[in-house]
Amino acid sequence: MSEHTENTTTGGGGPEPEPIRFFGTTWVGHDGGYGLRRAGVAAGSLVTAFAAALVLRFAYQGLAIAEVGSFVNVLVIVMFAVCSAIAFRKTWESFSRRPDGSSAEDSLRTLKMIGFIGSLIAYALRCLVEAPGERMRRAEYETARAQYEKRRGVRSGNPAARRSKGGRPRRG
Repeated sequence: MSEHTENTTTGGGGPEPEPIRFFGTTWVGHDGGYGLRRAGVAAGSLVTAFAAALVLRFAYQGLAIAEVGSFVNVLVIVMFAVCSAIAFRKTWESFSRRPDGSSAEDSLRTLKMIGFIGSLIAYALRCLVEAPGERMRRAEYETARAQYEKRRGVRSGNPAARRSKGGRPRRG
């Protein structure tokens, strides 16, 4: 459970939803331009991925001009393809589970930076369905709210009005 869902407000009490980058807390009620934000973030991610692909193409053309050889050209293409696939998969997985903070996650950070186009495409595709990470955060938020309501329900009521096992009011 996230530490953000455990926080309580000063006014009414209860858990607060965790904000999502570019969406804030509009994902809770799908208000505040949520649909437009999803469309904008998806379009922005795709435009950025396209621009990044153009930059990589210019870099590849630089290799061709330098005449480094076909082996290096193929190696560069394969490296970016594999890194993009790994970045896509890891980014997609991050929408449904929190990172565990292991050294394996840290060791893949460089691969994810090289394959950033895969991350951008994963982000754009997820925005077509929901805000990235919304399903995971919604489940955490609803669980935290249910636990809060359960704890609050146990404490509410007048203890003096509770009845003992015999059905008679308690005397004290």
